[in-house]
Amino acid sequence: MNLKKVIIAIDNQLFRECLQSVLEIADGYEIVGEVSDGLEAIKLIKKLKPDLLILDILLPRLNGLSVLSEVSGKHPKMKTLVLTMNVSEKYVEEAFLAGVQGYCLQDAGREELLLAVSSVMDGRIFISPAVAGAVIKGFLESRKKNGEECEWENITRREREVLKLIAEGYTSKQMGEMLNISVKTVEKHRSNIMKKLKLHKTSELIDYAVRHGLVKPEV
Repeated sequence: MNLKKVIIAIDNQLFRECLQSVLEIADGYEIVGEVSDGLEAIKLIKKLKPDLLILDILLPRLNGLSVLSEVSGKHPKMKTLVLTMNVSEKYVEEAFLAGVQGYCLQDAGREELLLAVSSVMDGRIFISPAVAGAVIKGFLESRKKNGEECEWENITRREREVLKLIAEGYTSKQMGEMLNISVKTVEKHRSNIMKKLKLHKTSELIDYAVRHGLVKPEV
Protein backbone atom coordinates (compact mmCIF):
# COMPACT_ATOMS: atom_id res chain seq x y z
CA MET A 1 0.00 0.00 0.00
CA ASN A 2 1.25 3.47 -0.91
CA LEU A 3 0.96 5.32 2.39
CA LYS A 4 0.20 9.04 2.42
CA LYS A 5 2.92 11.01 4.19
CA VAL A 6 1.65 13.27 6.98
CA ILE A 7 3.34 16.07 8.91
CA ILE A 8 1.73 17.33 12.14
CA ALA A 9 2.51 20.92 13.18
CA ILE A 10 0.81 21.51 16.53
CA ASP A 11 2.50 22.90 19.64
CA ASN A 12 0.76 20.62 22.16
CA GLN A 13 2.80 17.42 22.43
CA LEU A 14 0.05 15.37 24.08
CA PHE A 15 -2.40 16.31 21.33
CA ARG A 16 0.17 15.44 18.64
CA GLU A 17 0.58 12.01 20.20
CA CYS A 18 -3.19 11.44 20.35
CA LEU A 19 -3.58 12.53 16.74
CA GLN A 20 -0.78 10.24 15.68
CA SER A 21 -2.49 7.31 17.40
CA VAL A 22 -5.78 8.04 15.62
CA LEU A 23 -4.14 8.23 12.20
CA GLU A 24 -2.02 5.13 12.74
CA ILE A 25 -5.18 3.10 13.40
CA ALA A 26 -6.66 4.32 10.11
CA ASP A 27 -5.36 2.76 6.90
CA GLY A 28 -3.20 4.61 4.44
CA TYR A 29 -1.34 7.21 6.51
CA GLU A 30 2.23 7.47 7.76
CA ILE A 31 3.34 10.19 10.19
CA VAL A 32 6.73 11.19 8.78
CA GLY A 33 7.32 14.18 11.06
CA GLU A 34 5.92 16.36 13.81
CA VAL A 35 6.91 19.83 14.97
CA SER A 36 5.77 22.34 17.56
CA ASP A 37 6.43 25.68 15.84
CA GLY A 38 6.03 27.35 12.46
CA LEU A 39 9.68 27.78 11.49
CA GLU A 40 10.42 24.10 12.07
CA ALA A 41 7.28 23.21 10.09
CA ILE A 42 8.61 25.03 7.02
CA LYS A 43 11.94 23.22 7.25
CA LEU A 44 10.28 19.82 7.61
CA ILE A 45 7.85 20.42 4.74
CA LYS A 46 10.70 21.37 2.40
CA LYS A 47 12.65 18.29 3.45
CA LEU A 48 9.93 15.62 3.49
CA LYS A 49 7.37 16.95 0.94
CA PRO A 50 4.28 15.49 2.68
CA ASP A 51 0.97 14.62 1.07
CA LEU A 52 -0.89 16.11 4.02
CA LEU A 53 -0.05 18.88 6.46
CA ILE A 54 -2.08 19.10 9.67
CA LEU A 55 -1.39 22.33 11.51
CA ASP A 56 -2.69 24.74 14.10
CA ILE A 57 -3.19 28.44 13.38
CA LEU A 58 -1.56 29.54 16.65
CA LEU A 59 1.92 28.08 16.31
CA PRO A 60 4.84 29.65 18.20
CA ARG A 61 7.36 31.83 16.33
CA LEU A 62 5.55 31.69 12.95
CA ASN A 63 1.81 31.07 12.85
CA GLY A 64 0.04 28.59 10.60
CA LEU A 65 -1.10 31.17 8.04
CA SER A 66 2.46 32.41 7.60
CA VAL A 67 3.65 28.83 7.18
CA LEU A 68 1.10 28.33 4.40
CA SER A 69 2.14 31.51 2.62
CA GLU A 70 5.74 30.25 2.60
CA VAL A 71 5.14 26.73 1.32
CA SER A 72 1.83 26.49 -0.56
CA GLY A 73 3.11 27.67 -3.94
CA LYS A 74 6.20 25.48 -3.67
CA HIS A 75 4.24 22.34 -2.77
CA PRO A 76 1.00 22.54 -4.81
CA LYS A 77 0.19 18.84 -4.36
CA MET A 78 0.26 19.04 -0.55
CA LYS A 79 -3.17 19.06 1.12
CA THR A 80 -3.66 21.10 4.28
CA LEU A 81 -6.00 20.57 7.21
CA VAL A 82 -6.17 23.22 9.93
CA LEU A 83 -6.73 21.62 13.32
CA THR A 84 -7.23 24.31 15.95
CA MET A 85 -9.37 25.66 18.77
CA ASN A 86 -9.61 29.05 17.07
CA VAL A 87 -13.07 29.69 15.60
CA SER A 88 -12.43 33.34 14.77
CA GLU A 89 -14.31 34.25 11.61
CA LYS A 90 -11.37 36.20 10.22
CA TYR A 91 -8.97 33.28 10.69
CA VAL A 92 -11.35 30.83 9.01
CA GLU A 93 -11.62 33.19 6.05
CA GLU A 94 -7.88 33.80 5.85
CA ALA A 95 -7.12 30.08 6.14
CA PHE A 96 -9.27 29.15 3.14
CA LEU A 97 -7.96 32.11 1.16
CA ALA A 98 -4.46 30.80 1.93
CA GLY A 99 -5.39 27.49 0.32
CA VAL A 100 -6.34 25.09 3.11
CA GLN A 101 -8.80 22.35 2.22
CA GLY A 102 -10.14 21.70 5.70
CA TYR A 103 -10.79 23.49 9.00
CA CYS A 104 -11.49 21.25 12.00
CA LEU A 105 -11.60 21.83 15.75
CA GLN A 106 -9.21 20.03 18.07
CA ASP A 107 -12.04 18.88 20.30
CA ALA A 108 -13.66 17.00 17.40
CA GLY A 109 -14.38 13.32 17.93
CA ARG A 110 -12.39 10.56 16.26
CA GLU A 111 -14.99 10.02 13.51
CA GLU A 112 -15.15 13.70 12.61
CA LEU A 113 -11.37 13.96 12.56
CA LEU A 114 -11.00 10.98 10.23
CA LEU A 115 -13.78 12.37 8.03
CA ALA A 116 -11.93 15.68 7.84
CA VAL A 117 -8.68 13.95 6.83
CA SER A 118 -10.30 11.68 4.23
CA SER A 119 -12.33 14.57 2.78
CA VAL A 120 -9.24 16.73 2.37
CA MET A 121 -7.25 13.89 0.81
CA ASP A 122 -10.11 13.23 -1.63
CA GLY A 123 -10.02 16.84 -2.75
CA ARG A 124 -13.18 17.95 -0.94
CA ILE A 125 -13.55 20.95 1.33
CA PHE A 126 -14.22 20.17 4.99
CA ILE A 127 -15.32 22.53 7.75
CA SER A 128 -16.41 21.50 11.23
CA PRO A 129 -20.11 22.12 11.91
CA ALA A 130 -19.24 24.30 14.91
CA VAL A 131 -16.93 26.43 12.76
CA ALA A 132 -19.49 26.69 9.97
CA GLY A 133 -22.09 27.80 12.50
CA ALA A 134 -19.85 30.57 13.81
CA VAL A 135 -19.06 31.81 10.30
CA ILE A 136 -22.70 31.80 9.23
CA LYS A 137 -23.74 33.61 12.40
CA GLY A 138 -21.19 36.33 11.73
CA PHE A 139 -22.37 36.63 8.14
CA LEU A 140 -26.03 36.89 9.10
CA GLU A 141 -25.36 39.48 11.77
CA SER A 142 -23.54 41.59 9.16
CA ARG A 143 -21.65 43.42 11.81
CA LYS A 144 -20.19 46.73 10.81
CA LYS A 145 -16.45 46.94 11.10
CA ASN A 146 -15.28 49.12 13.91
CA GLY A 147 -12.11 51.22 13.90
CA GLU A 148 -9.97 48.50 15.43
CA GLU A 149 -10.97 45.94 12.80
CA CYS A 150 -10.05 48.42 10.06
CA GLU A 151 -6.67 48.95 11.70
CA TRP A 152 -6.16 45.17 11.83
CA GLU A 153 -6.75 44.88 8.08
CA ASN A 154 -4.08 47.53 7.46
CA ILE A 155 -1.44 45.40 9.17
CA THR A 156 0.58 43.48 6.57
CA ARG A 157 1.44 39.79 6.87
CA ARG A 158 5.07 40.59 7.73
CA GLU A 159 3.97 43.14 10.34
CA ARG A 160 1.71 40.52 11.91
CA GLU A 161 4.67 38.14 12.07
CA VAL A 162 6.77 40.79 13.81
CA LEU A 163 3.91 41.67 16.17
CA LYS A 164 3.52 38.00 17.08
CA LEU A 165 7.24 37.65 17.85
CA ILE A 166 7.19 40.86 19.92
CA ALA A 167 4.36 39.39 21.98
CA GLU A 168 6.35 36.17 22.42
CA GLY A 169 9.24 38.14 23.90
CA TYR A 170 11.91 37.92 21.19
CA THR A 171 14.52 40.65 20.67
CA SER A 172 14.87 42.55 17.40
CA LYS A 173 18.04 40.58 16.62
CA GLN A 174 16.31 37.25 17.20
CA MET A 175 13.34 38.33 15.09
CA GLY A 176 15.65 39.36 12.28
CA GLU A 177 17.36 35.97 12.31
CA MET A 178 14.04 34.09 12.27
CA LEU A 179 12.53 36.17 9.46
CA ASN A 180 15.78 36.63 7.49
CA ILE A 181 15.60 40.42 7.68
CA SER A 182 17.87 43.06 9.22
CA VAL A 183 17.45 44.48 12.71
CA LYS A 184 16.83 47.86 11.08
CA THR A 185 13.95 46.37 9.08
CA VAL A 186 12.50 44.78 12.23
CA GLU A 187 12.57 48.14 13.99
CA LYS A 188 10.91 49.76 10.96
CA HIS A 189 8.11 47.18 11.10
CA ARG A 190 7.72 47.80 14.84
CA SER A 191 7.45 51.54 14.23
CA ASN A 192 4.89 51.05 11.44
CA ILE A 193 2.81 48.75 13.63
CA MET A 194 2.71 51.26 16.47
CA LYS A 195 1.72 54.07 14.10
CA LYS A 196 -1.03 52.05 12.43
CA LEU A 197 -2.45 50.81 15.72
CA LYS A 198 -1.84 54.08 17.59
CA LEU A 199 -0.02 52.20 20.35
CA HIS A 200 3.02 53.42 22.28
CA LYS A 201 4.18 50.62 24.60
CA THR A 202 5.31 47.03 24.16
CA SER A 203 2.72 45.98 26.74
CA GLU A 204 0.00 47.48 24.53
CA LEU A 205 1.33 45.55 21.52
CA ILE A 206 1.26 42.33 23.52
CA ASP A 207 -2.31 42.97 24.65
CA TYR A 208 -3.36 43.70 21.07
CA ALA A 209 -1.68 40.49 19.80
CA VAL A 210 -3.50 38.41 22.40
CA ARG A 211 -6.89 39.99 21.66
CA HIS A 212 -6.49 39.31 17.95
CA GLY A 213 -5.43 35.71 18.37
CA LEU A 214 -1.81 36.03 17.26
CA VAL A 215 -0.63 34.42 20.48
CA LYS A 216 -2.29 32.44 23.23
CA PRO A 217 -3.24 34.36 26.41
CA GLU A 218 -0.66 32.55 28.54
CA VAL A 219 2.14 34.06 26.44
